Amino acid sequence: MSSASLKPVCLRNFDIQHDVMSKKLGLYLLFFFLLAIGFYATLAVLIPGYTKKGVAPVSYVRPFRFLTQDSTLFSEQDIKGKVYVASYFFTTCKGICPRMNNYLRTVYDELHTEPGFLIVSHTCDPETDSVSQLKRYADSLQVDTRKWVFLTGRKDSLYYAARISYTIDDPANNLTSIEDDFLHTQFFALVDKNGDVKKIYDGLKESEVKELIADARKLLEEKN
Repeated sequence: MSSASLKPVCLRNFDIQHDVMSKKLGLYLLFFFLLAIGFYATLAVLIPGYTKKGVAPVSYVRPFRFLTQDSTLFSEQDIKGKVYVASYFFTTCKGICPRMNNYLRTVYDELHTEPGFLIVSHTCDPETDSVSQLKRYADSLQVDTRKWVFLTGRKDSLYYAARISYTIDDPANNLTSIEDDFLHTQFFALVDKNGDVKKIYDGLKESEVKELIADARKLLEEKN
């Protein structure tokens, strides 16, 4: 058989192979597309608060029960449906706390008129920061304590919230004896209306505090 007569056969074989490869490629692409859809759907079911944008929250707020500067009970029900910033400090701190609360004052000034916004500051030294001590501190800041709440309570419960709910301190820092434990964190947690911790910010960096304000505004505009 001449090379001229073989040519059409070779071309037909090439076309067949090309069609087979194209079909295989199409099947592979379909498989990976369906796999991606399945992965996304699984995340939406298994991860609480998984968003439409595909970004899971940092954490979520567990139930809690503390006392405010006015000696009233304050729980997760009081911040349900609200956007808020969670922080930790202690009133006698001479180190980072004054600077952090100065930045929180900026956040307060920008957002306290928003009906769905709060700042929630927890003490990390409840033995010193009694209700009356927090009241004096809040009064010194001259803020509306319906919009900037100061909390005290059991030390282990306060630290659990910081490390497990808000993730603004490493859970590995938990010590066997709560009496020997001390938490001193510079980070703020931004929580959305669903009780999901959306992001953590460095409370000593002006750029991150500005970012927090911008992000909080976006969350306030979102519908439940």
